[in-house]
Order: sequence, then C-alpha cells, then structure tokens
Amino acid sequence: MPAHLTLHDTLTRTDREVTPLDGKTLRFYCCGPTVYGPAHIGNFRTFVAQDVMRRVVEASGTPTLHVRNITDVDDKTIRDSLKAGQSLIDFTQGWTAKFHADCDALNLQRPHIEPSAVAHIPQQIAMIEKLIANGHAYAAADGSVYFRVASFKDYGKLSHLEDRELRLGASEASSATDSDEYTKDSLTDFALWKARKPEDGDNFWPSPWGEGRPGWHLECSAMILEYLGEDFDLHSGGVDLIFPHHENEIAQSCCSTHGKFAHHWMHVAHLMVDGGKMSKSIGNLYTLEDLAKRGYSAAEVRYVLISGHYSTPLNFTMHSLDSARQALQKLAKADKALDRGSALLPTNPGPFAEAWETLLKDLNVPGALGAIFGTLNKLKPAALTSDEAASTRGGLHFMLLALGVTLPPVAEDSTTEVPADIQALAQQRWDAKQAKDWAKADILRKELDAAGWIIKDSKDGFVVLAK
Repeated sequence: MPAHLTLHDTLTRTDREVTPLDGKTLRFYCCGPTVYGPAHIGNFRTFVAQDVMRRVVEASGTPTLHVRNITDVDDKTIRDSLKAGQSLIDFTQGWTAKFHADCDALNLQRPHIEPSAVAHIPQQIAMIEKLIANGHAYAAADGSVYFRVASFKDYGKLSHLEDRELRLGASEASSATDSDEYTKDSLTDFALWKARKPEDGDNFWPSPWGEGRPGWHLECSAMILEYLGEDFDLHSGGVDLIFPHHENEIAQSCCSTHGKFAHHWMHVAHLMVDGGKMSKSIGNLYTLEDLAKRGYSAAEVRYVLISGHYSTPLNFTMHSLDSARQALQKLAKADKALDRGSALLPTNPGPFAEAWETLLKDLNVPGALGAIFGTLNKLKPAALTSDEAASTRGGLHFMLLALGVTLPPVAEDSTTEVPADIQALAQQRWDAKQAKDWAKADILRKELDAAGWIIKDSKDGFVVLAK
C-alpha cells in the first residue's frame, strides 16, 4: 500500500508524491472566496476537492497547515456594498458568515488560518515596495503601480502559454477589469496597486503612491509569505485561476523574495450543469439554499461533487443528486448491518485497502467509491464474527472520514418499493408534462403528494420517493 498521496502537478504535468518539504507538516494554500454573495456549487466543487485532499493527507499520518484567504476588497465587493448601502466590512462579514455556514453544512474542515485581504494591506504595500526596489514594478502617473511582466523570464511557465497567447489573455483580462490601461508600459503588465477612483467611495487606503487599494492578485502572495514563507508545499485553486491569477502570483512572489514559491500545483476542473456552463441568466447556477428548497441535503450535494475526478469537468444534474441519495442509503444500510455495538475504531482501511490505494493515486475518488461498493457487495455481514464486523465497520468509517462523507439515517425499505398504482400515476404525470398539459400534471402531483409520495424530475425522467 503506497504511503503517500500522489497528485497531478500542473507545473510539471506529472503525477508527484505530496510530501512536506520539512518532513513534518504539509503546508498548503487555497485561493478562497470573494465574499459579495453566496458561493455556488461550482465554487464548492473546488473547496470540497481540496478538503478531500487534506483529509487523505491527514489520514496518511501527515499533519497539515491549511491556509485559505478571504477576498474582502475588489471591484465586486466595493460595487455591491455601495449598492447595498453598507460599509465594506459589514457587507463582507455577512457574506463570510454565510460562506462558513455552507462550508459547515458540506462538512468542510475549516482552514487553520483564514486571512483577509483588508487585514493584510500593510503586507501588500511592503511587497510592492520590494518589487519596485528590485526593478520589477513601476508607479504610473495616476498613482497606480504595475508589475513589469517582461522583467520575469519565467512568466507563463505554469499555464504553458506562448507569448502571443499571454498577450491575448492579458488584453481580455484588462478589458474586463480596467478602464485606464493607457497608464501601463505594456499590455501584459498587471496592477499591484489601483489608484483611488470616485466609484470606490470611502474604500481606499493610504500608500507611498497615493490613496488606493491593492490589485486582486497581490493579496495571495502577501498572505502566503506571511503564513507559509518563501517556499511551501502545495497551492490549489480552480483551473480558471491558472492564468492570469496564479501566473501573476508566481511572478510577484519570486521577484520579491529568494524562494521558489509553491512546489506543487493542484487545480480543480469546472463544474457543468445539465451538460452546459453554469449561468445565472439561464437559471442553472445553484447554491446550497437553492438545492435545499428542492429537498436535497448538503451531504447529497457533497457526494455528487466528489463523485467525479477532480481534474475532469463534472456534469451536475438533479438525477445525480437522486443517485447520491441512493448511494448514501446503501452505505448507511451497510454500516447498520455491521454495527454490533462495538467501539468504532476507524484507524485503518481494513478490508477496504483496495479503495484506499485507489484514493491515494491522484485522489481518485470515483474509483475509491467503486471499490468501496465492490467490497461491500462481497460481504455477508451475518456470517462475520463480532471482531470481523467491527474491523470491517472501522475500515468503512476510515474511508468515509477520508472522503468527508456523512451517513443519513437508514430509510425504511418501503422507500424503494413503489406500488404499481403509484408508479402508474407518476407516469401519467410525466406524460402530461411532456405534452405541456400543466394543469393535469399539477392535479396528479397533488394526488401523489396526498398519498405520501414525492416526484423528483430530471431531464431524463423521474424518480418516485416516499415522504
């Protein structure tokens, strides 16, 4: 059984062991949320994958130091706090509390350190001063400060982009965020400090270059230096952050220190919904609250989010949530069948060694889940001695803890046995919906509801569930 987790490294494009540089504690940084509204399930796919990574490392016997920032000052937080008539700090603290509540519901472990951008503006200013002194940054006439990309020969090494692609990407990023690009020496240069503008309201801070606020990319570099130092083990975020955000982090960090910055990069792929991109305009951008209103638990959402490999886009559907509910029930029933009243000791994988080995290979959660169910399907709980049942149950909970999966109460068997007349009513309702006979479909839904049954629809069909 391998002793360490291996993960694909974005920088080297190879699978590498995740081991601490100091031989003791794995120190890693995750880009956190921008707190101007509720996080959606696409955001949480990344945070859940990072949580599983941390759990697996710790289950392997290696302590961790997990740092994740809070972005509480940027264009969006300023814009929406002013629109809401709140101070920036009151506005962002409210959304930070909502984020924490959602994290707790999803069984995410809190980071050991959670610094905020506003609380670390002095550190960001100090880093800018070093970059200017080293010839890697310059102040513009309006009081903004920019990083000179041409001064860093390794720029682009993480994203593996050619110079032409870097320039095109910088142009697109700039057009979306800045209106005063004429103040820069080069199109690829990016803002370290943004000069105060009227639309910022009272949200500005003093600096050697005038009143303003930090550029978005700078906060992560400054906080990493503060809490993890010049060299640390691993950096993680969504694939959308590879360029320009993480590329800019590398540049400004390496040019202001003597370190190599992150020694391993883990990036999590996008979440799609019903085969397409999530979009608020088409109504498929879901929060935990949205899904709770549809009757789904946070545990079921978490199960869906871990069910695909972190490096591959995952397609989220309502049907996948129904499948997650059924899978969790199977696990809960297996756990109940193994429970002989002995003390639960989830200290090793026991008979689930194959699942554990699979999980350690590039965090292959779907493969590990398949191996867990494969082992359970071969078991005959009634034939096990008390010691064997206790060992098996301990191994199951070792895997559940590594995945962060919490089991629901065991449902009565009647939930899986749908009477023929109820199934027929449900089919009639589905046929009415397909014919756009909404009135008939609603009448049939109410009949099913009165009989104690709930219908969960998806684009592929429906599932009948007992209340």
